[in-house]
Amino acid sequence: MKVSVITVTYNCGSTLRDTIKSVLSQTYKDIEYLIIDGGSTDQTLDVIKEYEPMFGGKLYWLSEKDGGIYDAMNKGISRATGDIVGFLNSDDFYTSDDVLQRVVSAFRSTPQLEAVYGDVHFIRDAQPEKVVRYYSSKPFHPLWLRFGFMPAHPSFYCRRSVYDKAGLYKTDYAIGSDYEMMVRLFMVHKINASYLPMDFVTMRTGGVSTRNARSRMQLIKDDVRGCRENGIYTNPLMISMKYLYKIFEFKL
Repeated sequence: MKVSVITVTYNCGSTLRDTIKSVLSQTYKDIEYLIIDGGSTDQTLDVIKEYEPMFGGKLYWLSEKDGGIYDAMNKGISRATGDIVGFLNSDDFYTSDDVLQRVVSAFRSTPQLEAVYGDVHFIRDAQPEKVVRYYSSKPFHPLWLRFGFMPAHPSFYCRRSVYDKAGLYKTDYAIGSDYEMMVRLFMVHKINASYLPMDFVTMRTGGVSTRNARSRMQLIKDDVRGCRENGIYTNPLMISMKYLYKIFEFKL
């Protein structure tokens, strides 16, 4: 069972090395690694080329101008040949060496399973050993999508056939297309998914969706749109409820 891991990057040469090394360290070896670069001008391509030989022909990379992160994600999905597809952001790395082994084991043990998801945690570069926020997907239920809750996207792995059925990420969303995809998959296509009680990914703080108040407002707008375009009722106040819950995710 081949796993396609997709990393979308643009001028992330300072963090990409950790991302690539964590893929190489996975105990599960039937991996196809795809790096979709948006035409970086820093050391990103040098880092990719440095590690390319270590993958034994299983690393595919592309560097060209794209239409944004979701366009790049779609390029990765379109080129993926694995049975299972997941994303690993260029600022992030796997929390442990057996993440993909456990993902594959879940799919093998339950043939009708279409997707799995789990937890992630956040760190700051200055204190990488300190967890500043822990995002658990355990409480997730599809009905929670109306209130802005979704499984941690960096922990979401699904069969390639899911994207064949449901389609790709919408590229006309500013920062909420991953949320719209979750609404589409869970509420419209009602995929068979399961929570895995494990920490998938270590993420650095400072993502685009939480950068400032303006980005948060844009995300709320995108989330409302994502629900309504899929026939699910919500409103900005309901979506904003997720920020109250997030308070309890932060560690002092």
